[in-house]
Amino acid sequence: MSETRKVVVDGVEFEVELEGEGTSWSATVEGTTFNIEIPDAAPVSKKKRSGGGKKKKSGTVSANIPGKVVTVEVNEGDEVVEGQVILILEAMKMQNEIQAPVSGTVVSVQCEEGQAIEANIPLVVIEPVAEPAEE
Repeated sequence: MSETRKVVVDGVEFEVELEGEGTSWSATVEGTTFNIEIPDAAPVSKKKRSGGGKKKKSGTVSANIPGKVVTVEVNEGDEVVEGQVILILEAMKMQNEIQAPVSGTVVSVQCEEGQAIEANIPLVVIEPVAEPAEE
């Protein structure tokens, strides 16, 4: 099994090519190969691929960095479509458009224009549109 992963070591990000199975692995970083032994490693189960179905997305919108809400483009009860700009957040002297992750109805707006917000705090909650059941 071989795969490429990004890893962070002491705050520095590297792209690593991993090969191996069980307890013996080799990791190639910037052209240098390291042998790795993991004596108590459990076998790695292969990831199951979905049959092309969509992954369920959350309707809770939050910012991944702290900032200030510049504008709120939606109100409770509004219908939104996936990708629609629902608010603009200023962070690190840049204005970022925050988009709806799902289509649905806005059930809660938990921020207002001019408000300073912390990272990972819910700002808007969207009730997703019910998708038809697959047969």
